[in-house]
Amino acid sequence: MARFLVLWRVNWSAPWPTDPSKNLQLNERMWTGIDALMKKGVVEDYGIFPDGASGYAIGKGEATDILSAVSMFQPYVISEVHEVISHEKSREIMRGLMKALIAATKK
Repeated sequence: MARFLVLWRVNWSAPWPTDPSKNLQLNERMWTGIDALMKKGVVEDYGIFPDGASGYAIGKGEATDILSAVSMFQPYVISEVHEVISHEKSREIMRGLMKALIAATKK
């Protein structure tokens, strides 16, 4: 199962409600969506940065799961999604590549 880092930010060009009560309703729906994704295990961690307009989520699953999750919040939130390779796996890959390069240069 893949892990993903999602960096998100508010899309101020979206049709945000100007009425504070409607704005709260929209935010409540989005918070409920995050809670549901956390309950399903698609989102492991979620947070907001101190600027109040951006944050992060750490998710796991297939790329299609993450696409579905981030699409739930459009057009109000713009997401930048990065697949994460663990330290252990990246070390294994890089070590193998370097050993192959060493072996190739000795020929």
